[in-house]
Amino acid sequence: MTFWAPFLLLHLGGPDTITAFALEDNELWPRHLLQLVVQLATSAYVFILTLFSNNQLWLPTLLMFISALIKSTERTRSLYLASWRRFRDSMLREPDPGPNYHNLIMDDYFPNQESGLPSRINIIDPPNPEPSVGDENELLPDVDFQTDPNLLDAVYDYFETVKGLIADLKISSSERNKSRSFFLKLTPKQAFAFVEIELNFLYDILFTKTTVLTVYYRFTPSRFVSSVSCLAAFLLFHSMDPKRKFLHHKIDVKITYTLLLGTIIHDVIAFFVISASDWSVVTFNPHKRKCNPILVFLYASWTICYCIGYLVKSIFFESIPIMNRRWSGCIAQYNLIFYCLHPRSKKWDKFIGNLGLTNILDKRKYVTTERFNEVLRDFIFEELRIKSMGADAIETAKEFCLTKGDWVLKLEGGCDNLLPYTLHADYDKILILWHIATELCYNTEEGNSENQKFREISKVLSNYMIYLLIMEPSMMSAVAGTAQMRFRDTCAEAKLLFQDRGVLDKEEDMIQACNSILDVHTVVNPSTVKGDKSKTVLFDACILAKELKKLDNNKWKILSRVWVELLSYAACHSNANSHGTHLSKGGQLISLVWLLMVHLGLGDRFEVSEGH
Repeated sequence: MTFWAPFLLLHLGGPDTITAFALEDNELWPRHLLQLVVQLATSAYVFILTLFSNNQLWLPTLLMFISALIKSTERTRSLYLASWRRFRDSMLREPDPGPNYHNLIMDDYFPNQESGLPSRINIIDPPNPEPSVGDENELLPDVDFQTDPNLLDAVYDYFETVKGLIADLKISSSERNKSRSFFLKLTPKQAFAFVEIELNFLYDILFTKTTVLTVYYRFTPSRFVSSVSCLAAFLLFHSMDPKRKFLHHKIDVKITYTLLLGTIIHDVIAFFVISASDWSVVTFNPHKRKCNPILVFLYASWTICYCIGYLVKSIFFESIPIMNRRWSGCIAQYNLIFYCLHPRSKKWDKFIGNLGLTNILDKRKYVTTERFNEVLRDFIFEELRIKSMGADAIETAKEFCLTKGDWVLKLEGGCDNLLPYTLHADYDKILILWHIATELCYNTEEGNSENQKFREISKVLSNYMIYLLIMEPSMMSAVAGTAQMRFRDTCAEAKLLFQDRGVLDKEEDMIQACNSILDVHTVVNPSTVKGDKSKTVLFDACILAKELKKLDNNKWKILSRVWVELLSYAACHSNANSHGTHLSKGGQLISLVWLLMVHLGLGDRFEVSEGH
């Protein structure tokens, strides 16, 4: 029983790929440290007591304790390094007082000025190293950031610049210009692959043991000691004959072998997974590391392990395609009208509300998913590229991020009657307005081959944004406003209308429900009838839908561009910490857009500095 105790302690250390289930776990690292100390002290006390009772397994037990101590300490240290304050401190560079102002002025500039001689201060800054991406003209459309070690190293260099955004730090104007000029030359596929890898790096830092296992281009020796201790404990136990030296049952011996072999197999798999990871490629890339004999040996050893690990990963990727994704690749869909057409009974709704299950059951009943396809990817990138090309100045980039659809309407022309629905209104109101209007247009007319692409893009982004607003309020907390109250009031009015028109008594008929809304004569402004008490926007959206229908075929292109702008507004104004939080849940499209906007120089996360 004493020999089994270290195994429990070892597995409490957690696997390498999971140290925290949420960012809040990282902030609780002192509690984990206290638990670790108590568990180690208790286990050590029990172990010492067994030494006085002729414990013949004391040496294997001690070796397992060493391995358990290492892995448990790795987890606690990983939590500490990923905590907000420690993570922010790690972003701070060495103090830089700059050129010696006192000496330059008193010893050089001022005496010359007093003597009537030419006065000038010449300062030579050290060159800043550029990311190793090669010559800009070498960036061909078919380069793959996922596999090329040199390009993966370039991704990590840019990641070192932008990861401080999670800690609310800003990016300098020179770094912005460098990143922007680089991303404007990429294809949509390359750009999204780039930010996907960066988010994977960020996930590893916040939720795994990566920062402990790989430190400054070298692997820590603790993992080697841990694995050797487990192997030595297995050999020692196997060398003892259980039939002659122990009175244990056979089942106890089998359980012990299972624990030992399971631990060893786990370490072997973890080793090859780490060897074939992006971090190992960055760590052992010989093109950026100094070639001394030790690194040459490590690189040769790593190359063999990388090939084996990559072969195993490739087999899994071919058999299980989902393992080849760097994020979920799914876009959640939530529809207001569908929600209103399928209400729960008041008694059942109140019952599950008291149990705190409303949000969980809503996600199961009302939320669906759509795959993130190439059409949507290319369209989003091209829209952001257009804005980036016109945002040379940081002030212009900030102005672009303040637009909530009005920039597109002004650019398209002939949409002056739609501008009041984007200007001088809260973001949550605009979002619900355009969501309902998009749904009314989508369900009451058929698309043709010319506008089908924009029609589907508008539908997917509309449902996704309303999902974020209602089901993921933490992601939209900075722009949500009174979203929940407005959504509930709008749903109450829609349900009342559907009940009066008899739509609720029929099967799922979105078309009839949308037609029943459009059939209402909206000759009087709804706000003059409703007043300020109710925040419903149902019939305001009805008026907007009727205005959109006047645009004929061009409306779907306008709608799709408006939705991309609304998505980019939310991404730009969202809390950076929330993007890190959702990485443990598979990631969100808005996080990719947020990071992509930063690289394209869009947003307000940049410092305006004057050169000397």
